[in-house]
Amino acid sequence: MEGKQDVWIWLEDVDGSCTGLELVTPGRTLAQRLGGSLTAVAIGGAVDELLGAAVGSGVDKIVAVEGEEYAVYQTDVYAAALGILVERHRPAVILFSADQTGRELAAAVAAALKVGLAQDAVALEAADTGSVLFTRPVLGGKQMVTQICGPGLPQIGTVRPGAFRRAAAFFEAPPPTVVRETIHVPPSPLRVAHQIRAAVQDKVDLEGAEIILAGGRGLGGPKGFDLLREAAKILGAQVAASRAAVDLGWISHAHQVGQTGKTVAPRLYIACGISGAMQHLAGMSGSDVIVAINKDPRAPIFQVADYGVEGDLYQVLPPFVEAWKNR
Repeated sequence: MEGKQDVWIWLEDVDGSCTGLELVTPGRTLAQRLGGSLTAVAIGGAVDELLGAAVGSGVDKIVAVEGEEYAVYQTDVYAAALGILVERHRPAVILFSADQTGRELAAAVAAALKVGLAQDAVALEAADTGSVLFTRPVLGGKQMVTQICGPGLPQIGTVRPGAFRRAAAFFEAPPPTVVRETIHVPPSPLRVAHQIRAAVQDKVDLEGAEIILAGGRGLGGPKGFDLLREAAKILGAQVAASRAAVDLGWISHAHQVGQTGKTVAPRLYIACGISGAMQHLAGMSGSDVIVAINKDPRAPIFQVADYGVEGDLYQVLPPFVEAWKNR
């Protein structure tokens, strides 16, 4: 059956920005393991912009669907179009980003095709049988479970943003094959059409950050984040926060890392005044190097940190930043 081992990733336009390319990394790994190719799928009025973003990303093929009925996002319409594409090409796996639209659309497609769905995966692996093993957190991040979708194809899953680092551009790779499909789906009278837009708040790219400087309750107040912002400018870092700091109103939710925030995997994660609750660890334990600064020697964060500094962050962080400047 043509394309039966192919892996698809869903691309989406959110306020002029392409989301879903972080799925290239796990998508390519699965495709190679299954012996298939990696395809990016785009539907809607911003198809050309999404195609431009996907070129050089590492995908082998791009399937694009355009039409007036897709100008405004409508779950039923998009799900119907995707269902038709699946019938035509028979992919083995479809991956969506676990954002608002990805979760909703993945569920609608899975229900229409009568196949299983794994939500919020943080790790993916292909078994010898061809089944994909989706690993996802449960019980507030305290436990991890592995789910297999089946029976039937495609296997559908959503992947938590930030669980995988976006792959570097494949400049030497041949350009992907572009397939433009014509699919007409009548608008659904049962749903309210809505435009997906990014929330109006601090613009923070935690998922793509190489260095993250995170603060928690131990900062003592919102002014503590002023110190982190100054240090972040020198380090070339993004500022993040624990849920405790966000709940206290010291910084916006856009900066929150953890079970109810964002999942990140930077090369360097510096945790300042963060105790290390399981909910927070679930969002940053994939970092390459973790540095913890905390006055409490019993803080759980030290159990996962590669380097730990027991002390007052207001005394520890400035010399660290100065040493970084002079390195």
